[in-house]
Amino acid sequence: MRGRGRSWIAGVALAACISMTGVVSGCSSPDAEVPEAPAGPVVQVANMAYAPASLTVKAGDTVTWNFDDRGVTHDVVGVGAAKSVLRSRLMQTGTFTYTFTEPGTYDYTCSLHPEMTGTVIVTP
Repeated sequence: MRGRGRSWIAGVALAACISMTGVVSGCSSPDAEVPEAPAGPVVQVANMAYAPASLTVKAGDTVTWNFDDRGVTHDVVGVGAAKSVLRSRLMQTGTFTYTFTEPGTYDYTCSLHPEMTGTVIVTP
């Protein structure tokens, strides 16, 4: 009985080592997904502001808002004509993207901090 117990423990230990080897080697896999950098213009959402506050892009461009304001929650909410097209979720970190297809002026704000305002001007 004593010999079987040791064999069982050795088998479990070996299985755990093999399992962990797969997990650890998976961490350094060259196939691991790395988030792509945004291809178009980026608006930083930090320090209770959008930077740049005004941005000019061409129709078809995708704008990315990058949220990172030390744990403060913000969003992007269209104002006026942009109300129906710009609406991100509330977030502390992460990104929101929108592809502007129509020329015009798109004003936006943060629903929690209305003093935060921004504008995207889309040219043909």
